[in-house]
Amino acid sequence: MICDICGQEGAQIRHVTRSYGKGVDLLIIENVPVISCHHCGESYLTAETLHEIERIKLHSQSFAKERSVPVAAFG
Repeated sequence: MICDICGQEGAQIRHVTRSYGKGVDLLIIENVPVISCHHCGESYLTAETLHEIERIKLHSQSFAKERSVPVAAFG
């Protein structure tokens, strides 16, 4: 895959977990595809992924599952 930032071949898709909001408004989205380039070190989301994240956030009450999550503070 070609990196949209530096134009080099070798960018890869990896899947990450992202959190949005905080407290009672916290939403965690798993398996978000992120494009990472080992040449320039950049990671980015495609426009399609950003649109899907916004759709998930907008309709989260419809299909989000509630889970208990332990939280730790750094330092």
